[in-house]
Amino acid sequence: MRICLVVLCCWISISHAATVAISCGAVGRQVELCREGVTIWEKRSGHKASVVSTPASSSERLALYQQLLAAKTADIDVFQIDVVWPGILAPHFMDLTKPLAGQVKQHFPAIIANNTVNGQLIAMPWYTDAGVLYYRKDLLEKYQQPIPETWTEMTRVAKHIMTQERKAGIEKMWGFTWQGRAYEGLTCNALEWVNSYSGGQIVESDGKISINNKQAVQAIAMAAKWVSDISPPGVLNYAEEDARGVFQSGHAVFMRNWPYVWALTQHEDSPIRGKVGVAPVPKSENGQHAATLGGWQLAVSKYSKHADIAIDLVRYLTSEEEQKRRALVGSYNPTIPSLYQDKQVLAANPFFGKLVKTLNVAIARPSTVTGAKYNQVSAAFYNQIHQVLAGRQKAGVAMEQLARQLMRISKGERW
Repeated sequence: MRICLVVLCCWISISHAATVAISCGAVGRQVELCREGVTIWEKRSGHKASVVSTPASSSERLALYQQLLAAKTADIDVFQIDVVWPGILAPHFMDLTKPLAGQVKQHFPAIIANNTVNGQLIAMPWYTDAGVLYYRKDLLEKYQQPIPETWTEMTRVAKHIMTQERKAGIEKMWGFTWQGRAYEGLTCNALEWVNSYSGGQIVESDGKISINNKQAVQAIAMAAKWVSDISPPGVLNYAEEDARGVFQSGHAVFMRNWPYVWALTQHEDSPIRGKVGVAPVPKSENGQHAATLGGWQLAVSKYSKHADIAIDLVRYLTSEEEQKRRALVGSYNPTIPSLYQDKQVLAANPFFGKLVKTLNVAIARPSTVTGAKYNQVSAAFYNQIHQVLAGRQKAGVAMEQLARQLMRISKGERW
């Protein structure tokens, strides 16, 4: 009888265990850190979670998500989504307002607001982001050059150091590496250029299409001059990891990228460990520093067969404990303000203290005002920008064409 009871208890325990699937990113250490967090949750919850890797390109990932969700598949329970996707994917995700009410107040209110669509919290903040400028502090010191404040100064310093290093035998040295492929990453880079020239945000909060202006044209024309000058020709096909690869191998003076790169540059096998500094993205002479707001969230699919367990996984992964761990080992920016005062977090990421100011004034892409049409807006923007960078179009003509495209997409600024 006792044996039967033991067997029955074991069967009941097993029957209550379940396996859910979570999609994680593929940039830097995203998959590795995701698996580590999932493993901790598995030990505590008694459930299992499989980690599904997705394309590194955010544009490709969105296309994949849209296919899966349109099919109402139950194959993935938790989706890692970009900060600009809530308005696009909201119909497919559960409302987390009540299930995670206890954690909501811990996070940056602006990010919670970003993830709230028609009064429903469709995703929880996992980590946030803003563009930053990485620089080789050893090379700036060697050639007695300043940390650049403006694009003009950065271009001059990059060119000078690149030239001198090549004369010294470092033939692969470049001045500046960034994300120039025709994808969402180029939207982030180009929005920083345009906004730093006071050229607006492509589409303003009132729905007005603002991109066709003199300042925006100047900004894009400036960036086009970098290609094959201080930036390699291949930059036109660079995403985040391509840019990091050149910089971390010691072959670039400056790099625009996201905060996650810091931990990778400081790894024990990094050729530039201890030689890197972080500064705000440069500005125009009469403009302001501009950093595009990034970041990723976790959402639970409406088609999940284990929604309660999936929500519990999201609860843990977005918790203060897990966000602190990710900040310490991967330099991922927490979405919980109190962690920016944590001594351990600041010791591991000295630039986090200054980054809070950047995050508070970071530029949001126009995803809220354009809603479900944001993906079309961004694609039109980065494709026109890419044409200019590749030398196939003049900046002024490209911005005129872009404005007309956006007018058609919006049906006359009626988003």
